[in-house]
Amino acid sequence: MSTAPRDPEQAEAAGAPAVAQMPATTRMGAVHLTVADLSRSIDYYERAVGLRVREWADGSAVLGVGGEDLLVLVEQMGARPAHGYCGLYHFALLLPGRADLARWLAHAARERVVLVGMSDHFVSEAIYLSDPDEHGIEIYWDRPRHVWEGRVADRMTTLPLDTASLLGELADPASEPFDGLPAGTVMGHVHLCVADIPGTIVFYRDVLGFALMAALGSRAAFLSAGGYHHHLGANTWESAGASPPPQGSATLRHATIVLPSAAERDRVAARIAAEGHEAQAIDEDLLVRDPFGNQLALAVSR
Repeated sequence: MSTAPRDPEQAEAAGAPAVAQMPATTRMGAVHLTVADLSRSIDYYERAVGLRVREWADGSAVLGVGGEDLLVLVEQMGARPAHGYCGLYHFALLLPGRADLARWLAHAARERVVLVGMSDHFVSEAIYLSDPDEHGIEIYWDRPRHVWEGRVADRMTTLPLDTASLLGELADPASEPFDGLPAGTVMGHVHLCVADIPGTIVFYRDVLGFALMAALGSRAAFLSAGGYHHHLGANTWESAGASPPPQGSATLRHATIVLPSAAERDRVAARIAAEGHEAQAIDEDLLVRDPFGNQLALAVSR
């Protein structure tokens, strides 16, 4: 396995006091992606990642671990990876506990799953990989909230992951069973590629209503509801000044923000309209684009 970090946040964070208009119980939902070969992607997400197919028909598949959907894949034959454009940097699957992350790492080692990074961010421990279409994936667990709450801006960082300590959670990593990601796995956060950070902060903080938890100068920002370290990350490391990806790209279709009620969703929609942004009704959700073409579905918890 390669341990060279491609994906971690590579600098110390600093940020402003965090005040959110979003309800504290706001969270992330399913991420929708375009892929070039649906069968190939399903094999990867089941075998390497540990998700399970819930539905598969008409060129699309829905994956999860029980409970609600986590990932929706839509096939576009011949779609190409979209490097250097705005879009997805990674989506992040949050596991219930440290032993669950250790179990996943032991599985990855046995199955020779290619990794692109392993990091300790103080708030969390994280492992990074990429799917066959080069969509970024993070698998992580959070340290207890009392460890980092109120300290995100000062302490969120990137250090090498102590894999010996992590695997020490298991009696025998070589023989530890792995039957897929555990129940209780959720979409913890989504990290986007954007063209600039000031415009990102204006949209996600001042329009949508997330709190700015930390910023890495003009290169990255981390925003959340309810004091979480981040529900949304954004950076310009590969996309400064970039445009949305061209047609025919394997890219982010949309990420989902889940609000606790229709009334709260309507409040967000009113702020969006007041700032001159359009929201399109899609089934029971509202679809909005950030200034860089990244689409977000505003959904209600069901």
